[in-house]
Amino acid sequence: MAGLFVRARETAVLALSAALVYRTGMSERPAPRISFVSLGCPKALVDSERIVTRLRAEGYELSKTHAGADAVIVNTCGFLDSAKAESLEAIRVGLQENGKVIVTGCMGAEPAAIANAYPDVLAISGPQAYESVMEAVHSAVPPAHDPFLDLVPEQGVKLTPRHYAYLKISEGCNNTCSFCIIPKLRGRLVSRPAGEVLREAEKLVRAGVKELLVISQDTGAYGMDLRYAESQFADRQVRTKFIDLARELGNLGVWVRMHYIYPYPHIDDALELMADGKILPYLDIPFQHAAPNVLRAMKRPGDHETMLERIRGWRKAVPDLTVRSTFIVGFPGETEDDFRQLLDFLTEARIDRAGAFEYEAVGGAPANDLGLETVAPDIRKARWRRLMETQQKVSAKISREKIGRRVKAIVDEVGPTVSRGRTMADAPQIDGTTHIASHRRLRAGDIVDVKIESADAYDLRGTAV
Repeated sequence: MAGLFVRARETAVLALSAALVYRTGMSERPAPRISFVSLGCPKALVDSERIVTRLRAEGYELSKTHAGADAVIVNTCGFLDSAKAESLEAIRVGLQENGKVIVTGCMGAEPAAIANAYPDVLAISGPQAYESVMEAVHSAVPPAHDPFLDLVPEQGVKLTPRHYAYLKISEGCNNTCSFCIIPKLRGRLVSRPAGEVLREAEKLVRAGVKELLVISQDTGAYGMDLRYAESQFADRQVRTKFIDLARELGNLGVWVRMHYIYPYPHIDDALELMADGKILPYLDIPFQHAAPNVLRAMKRPGDHETMLERIRGWRKAVPDLTVRSTFIVGFPGETEDDFRQLLDFLTEARIDRAGAFEYEAVGGAPANDLGLETVAPDIRKARWRRLMETQQKVSAKISREKIGRRVKAIVDEVGPTVSRGRTMADAPQIDGTTHIASHRRLRAGDIVDVKIESADAYDLRGTAV
């Protein structure tokens, strides 16, 4: 469970504000227009980027509204029941306001639920089914015969601000976590060759990207399916392996942030790169819980004491390390003692950033068949509140320790006197914000030194120096 959820429709429209016009003889007509809704995690966002890139390459334009479009594409999320409900609502709105709706994404891997609810959708396809999506678009809204291919930038169309981008290195997952249906939706691990990933990263950096956010369902497992096979990059061969990719990305001269890392033993190899400033001192590890009983039921690795020892070792090697994680409360069979162990873990491990979910019995998940006692909804809600209150205290203490220090921050939004940015400890959308006062004009993407003057549980405030 990644814990990163992105809403990209308006961002997509802003990213594609340039209008396309096709000329037929002496006449002109507007380009066909598509309204795009992207739901789910950054991995789904990358899928959306690829589809939008294809649309732009073929001359389509994005519409700000469903009503002004020739068709609507909804990239769905099917991970939780609440996400499925949101996806179905997006489809309903698209049909109501436009009438022509093409559905893709994780929920499309099980199309019956969509087809039963909305039999009038034009097409349904699963995640990564780019060709199927484009075929449906062509059928509903034929492309013009002479698209302006040069309007597509080298790095493709991105739905993020210009200065940062997600870099997806693999699809699918080989883990068998009992609460998760991602392997069922997206299949088993399929890694992209290292040379292909690095060439994409180079294009992004040439286009002005200052921060690469490396994502997959299981980043630490990168290359296992290919037996770490080598591939060509520049004048050398590079292994398709987590540490080799991290090392190469660290040589590009931009921030490199690693997301979705399972606590495999070989993750320790990346600490040297962090200590040397090659990649950011940031580990996004979805621990999910700390009590051994619950972790066994989840089919997750680790336990309270083992992980505490590893985290202490990581922080000894990299004192400024940020550890972000996600947790599930109210998993079947979770006792009050189990939950207290989780709270103790948050405090003792000094987890810098944490997201939490109340357990949902996702259809098709093995956890539904464990025969464990269900945790009542009111208890789940109460435990979620207690976890977030505990984490807020931990985060506030860590933030206050930064007062008086100078930290580097990347500028996300420029203001007249105070801009918004993020430190190395903060990923976009999910972590904290640094409010940066400055006497000189800053630009989005600038990386500046900031003296921290105040802090709360999530945000910092300081002055550029």
